[in-house]
Amino acid sequence: MNIELDELFCHNTDKIIIDSEINFTSEYSSNDIKSLENVHFNGNIKESSDTTIKLEGILNGTMVIEDSISLEDVKYDFSCEIDENLDEILENNQNTIDILEILWQNIVLEIPLKYTVVEDLSKYQGDGWKVISEDDVKRDNPFSILAENMKEE
Repeated sequence: MNIELDELFCHNTDKIIIDSEINFTSEYSSNDIKSLENVHFNGNIKESSDTTIKLEGILNGTMVIEDSISLEDVKYDFSCEIDENLDEILENNQNTIDILEILWQNIVLEIPLKYTVVEDLSKYQGDGWKVISEDDVKRDNPFSILAENMKEE
């Protein structure tokens, strides 16, 4: 998604407004994301008071990822705020910028480490094992034995 920066550099406008659906090519891929749907960016590129060029806006959409328990594909809605300094990316006399890489990096940061839509864990069990919830875990205090030994002395 190439954005022309001439209007901004010539001071004909104070910001370039971007309101667009985003489609990522096959070069943008992740083992954790099966596909992306309805990705939309609404924001702008502007020159701030200290003469830095900034990309600001909201990126949202739906990613299809693998459920942590059932391993089936599930949809995960994401939304993130973007506030990036473009001066580090722009080269001298560069009049266009492709913001897809910046948007992709922000999407990758939104991938959850674990995500599940499974509510009934009872069907996830086998011979000598079963999946349990955090509430079912019995946590013994490892220091309780020390406390008992202290009382005996």
